[in-house]
Amino acid sequence: MRQKERYAIILDYFRKTMPSADTELNFGNTFQLLVAVMLSAQCTDKRVNMVTPALFEHYPSAQSLAEATPAEVLAYIKSISYPNAKAQHLVEMAKRLTNDYGGEVPDTMEKLLTLPGVGRKTANVIMAVAFGKSAMAVDTHVYRVSHRLGLVDKKDNTPFKVEQKLVKNIPQEEMHIAHHWLLLHGRYTCTSRNPKCETCAIHDACAEYHSNASASCGENGPRP
Repeated sequence: MRQKERYAIILDYFRKTMPSADTELNFGNTFQLLVAVMLSAQCTDKRVNMVTPALFEHYPSAQSLAEATPAEVLAYIKSISYPNAKAQHLVEMAKRLTNDYGGEVPDTMEKLLTLPGVGRKTANVIMAVAFGKSAMAVDTHVYRVSHRLGLVDKKDNTPFKVEQKLVKNIPQEEMHIAHHWLLLHGRYTCTSRNPKCETCAIHDACAEYHSNASASCGENGPRP
């Protein structure tokens, strides 16, 4: 199957089955989304959602978080992965947001990347989820699923290369939701270990499903 056909089949499936896919992180405004996404790096959304209510209640704005110390923030996020580094980044981010952007989260890649602790993936999530922009965030799920399905090639061996390939092949108006399609498929069906290949509705279009025996599907596939 040609890659163009694969995109057509897979995207059509997601359009029909997940027309309103969205982030599973809980947040009330763009600032809270930014904090939640930063905390979610190498951590589950479920865990993040367990700690953010108290964190957001105590630090409802960039200004209030900027006045905190990393040690104070750490007390709220100590069950999150890499809590010390994230506490430091959150305070530094809030200070930069307050001093340079009036406490408002910017909506461009260039400005978002000036915030401590914010990388390209986080910036793309903010642009897509908060501002509805055509941005493709590539996390471990998106990277893995894109390779397994055959939406990208072996030479696309970095998150940025995967992002570039997906952006070229996914309609611009669907870019903000396509990230969630691939992420949720990876989270619940095309899991890192023991992917549910036999019950996957799009395995007929999956490159790895056809290249490997179904019992070993995913075992030797690309890893982020």
